[in-house]
Amino acid sequence: MLHAFMIKPGLLVANAGYQSNWVEVLSQPFMRNAFIAGSLVAIASGMLGYFVVVREGEFAAHALGHIGFPGATGAVLLGLSPTLGLAVFCVGGALVIGALGKRASERATATGTVLAFATGLGILFASLATESSTTVTNVLFGNLLAVSTGQIKVFALFTIALALVLAVIARPLMFASVNPDVAEAKGVAVKALGIVFLVLMGLVVTMAVQVVGTLLLFALVVTPPATALKLTARPIRVVLLGTAIGLAAVILGLITATILNLPPSFFIVSYSFLTWLIVLGATREQHRSDH
Repeated sequence: MLHAFMIKPGLLVANAGYQSNWVEVLSQPFMRNAFIAGSLVAIASGMLGYFVVVREGEFAAHALGHIGFPGATGAVLLGLSPTLGLAVFCVGGALVIGALGKRASERATATGTVLAFATGLGILFASLATESSTTVTNVLFGNLLAVSTGQIKVFALFTIALALVLAVIARPLMFASVNPDVAEAKGVAVKALGIVFLVLMGLVVTMAVQVVGTLLLFALVVTPPATALKLTARPIRVVLLGTAIGLAAVILGLITATILNLPPSFFIVSYSFLTWLIVLGATREQHRSDH
């Protein structure tokens, strides 16, 4: 029933089961917001995802999602938007990690250290704000159906900023990602590019957390580009294909969730995972036949 999807202060009340009026539900304003927000996140993740995988930044992406946790709960304590708190902590965490680590091993150590402190801070904030239980759940698992028009505007600004910055730094960033030592010898500002990349990742993670949550972040930021890389090594094709996979996962996930009256995060993650699994199996079979 339609009322099963009504949002009350960030809380999704859903009773599992086939919804006969699912077409009508899909036309509701909150579903339109969900489709727009999910699509923006898929596009942003697709643009940056190639670099996340090539630079082996999966751990950093996962960590930034958790680093954003105290930002969201702290914002609730101060009566501010959780999106603002997420963005401040994700970008701040990215700056700290980038400043402390140049090499991959150094970044891993810095990331783990910042992650541990941020997690402890998040637990403290959550315990102080008794009304933050819904915010905690949303940060951990996402709540795409509760995305507001204001959040969509923020997502759109983040996506535009990401596209503009990548248009400027994509080529040197690719050089620095594939062969950092040679790039540095050629005068490329490898460390500065690394910090900019991490800040961009912080913005994408801020968006993705609100769609699939911290615990399911990989489904949009990492899995689609990783799947695309199994099919092609050309960066632009990886970006386009990864974006398409992410968009398909979001759209099909939302439709399936509406039909079955269940939260969309699970289905978005499932479609992303199944696509990766199918492509992995197909490419392995192709590799065997070639030999």
